[in-house]
Amino acid sequence: MLRMFRLARASAVKARTQAINQLKAVIVGADPALRESLSGLSRTALIRRCANLPDTAPTDVDTAATYTLRRLAHRIDALTVEERQLQHQITAVLHTYAPQLLQRNGIGPDSAAALLITAGDNPGRMSSEASFAALCGVSPIEASSGKTRRRRLNRGGDRRANSALYHVALTRARCDQRTRDYLNRRAAQGMTRREAFRCLKRYIAREIYHLLRQHNHAQQALPTA
Repeated sequence: MLRMFRLARASAVKARTQAINQLKAVIVGADPALRESLSGLSRTALIRRCANLPDTAPTDVDTAATYTLRRLAHRIDALTVEERQLQHQITAVLHTYAPQLLQRNGIGPDSAAALLITAGDNPGRMSSEASFAALCGVSPIEASSGKTRRRRLNRGGDRRANSALYHVALTRARCDQRTRDYLNRRAAQGMTRREAFRCLKRYIAREIYHLLRQHNHAQQALPTA
């Protein structure tokens, strides 16, 4: 279910972005008076204003612009409603089958869904936390040379899961004092921000692995009949 909901939501988000860009492009070529009346508005106010433009039949360039802006605004509103409904479905599934993910700091529905899908697609690579870290592309890779000892970022693994871990790390770096303290401590040790985030993502992958193992045990305990 999650895969289908995320696919449909991603499609709705992409179509909405395209419609917003098209609406702005039409405004650029619209009548100066109309363009001036729409300038300086926030995106939400702009879409609302365009949706409330007169519903008149297009007879020339100016009325065609008004007609198009109104139609595009209504399309954006419909896609926004669709995206929110799909996001609600994704959150409902997560609350039902993996609520422990959403209960952790910095893990939102999008990140939780991406990690859950990755784990479900690769059950054979969930044998240990190290294998899960490799699956997500956050396992350390030795890159030492001579007297220099260092490890580099892993460019392999599932990029969606890697991106989800990065967003969790980024959120925690902004909102969690323990995470900020950890990053500051790593910086004091001479690590770059990228290296510190690589370590942070590895620790988060370990945490996620154990949460997903709880999810797998819960799934096995569900009645099959």
